[in-house]
Amino acid sequence: MSTKVPQNTTDQEVDLAQISKAIGRFFDRINTSIFRLIHFFVQNWILALGIILFGICLGWYLDTAKKLYNNEIIVTPNFGSVDYLYSKIDLIEAKIISGDTVFLKDVVGISHPKTIKKIEIKPISDAFGFVEDKELNFELIKLMAEDGDVNKVLADNVTSKNYPHHNISFITNKLVDEKTVIEPLFNYLNSSDYFKGVQKTVIKNLQQQISQNDTIIVQIDNVLNGFSNTVKNTNKNDKLVYYNENTQLNDIIKTKQFLVNEQGKNRLQLLTSDQIIKEVNSSLNIKNTQSINGKLKFILPVLFILLFVFIKFFNSFYKKQKQLTSI
Repeated sequence: MSTKVPQNTTDQEVDLAQISKAIGRFFDRINTSIFRLIHFFVQNWILALGIILFGICLGWYLDTAKKLYNNEIIVTPNFGSVDYLYSKIDLIEAKIISGDTVFLKDVVGISHPKTIKKIEIKPISDAFGFVEDKELNFELIKLMAEDGDVNKVLADNVTSKNYPHHNISFITNKLVDEKTVIEPLFNYLNSSDYFKGVQKTVIKNLQQQISQNDTIIVQIDNVLNGFSNTVKNTNKNDKLVYYNENTQLNDIIKTKQFLVNEQGKNRLQLLTSDQIIKEVNSSLNIKNTQSINGKLKFILPVLFILLFVFIKFFNSFYKKQKQLTSI
């Protein structure tokens, strides 16, 4: 066994030496490649500089000529019009893809339809708004979540379409304003005769409910004032008065609190019911910097230089191989 140990040690030293030499040759090849690349640019610096300047100028021109802008509108669909809203936005997108500028101009009312390149609508995730004071919605989410992930349920099309707010986003190649795009778009979305009829009925019902609740609140106040006066008179006469639990005084107070809260919600709903599709907020003309938009002035010079280097090295490789073949 002792005679095998030195042999193994020698083999290991030979292997390490070979590895060291291989690593050295590898770094030598890297140094040679770097030197050749530097030497290549030294020899062709004028042409390389011209290519870089050409790429910068061309990229700058394309970035200036082909600007894109993101535009977003947050909306609230009223009177159960969410599916109607999505179908209208999908129709507009289909017309943009097909290039039907006549529809966009005459039906939708957009004066410069070619400026719009894309439009889409997505729900704004608001699980709390979906289940707030809506026990049925909460139970629905619990039921759907029993067989799957809660996050998937909240993002599901059936659930997300019933969120109170939705985001309409569209891309344009020019600056736009409220009058040229937003107003015509909302005039088109709010032109449904069916939902106009629903709107009138809902507003009328809200007004009646507000009026009736106000009357009931006044009646409750009269009852409470009468009770308060009775208590004051009793204290003046120094007499004890016992009230039976069946007076339901607590129920009356709770009823008033409920009606006051309901009145606040009704008035808020009445305020937001002036349109079928209600605009909440809009952000226009946000410069689109996604993908290569606005970056061509940096991308094209690098791309042209790489292409130039590839062509030169390919030409050199071809000539060497041709000489070898001819020999």
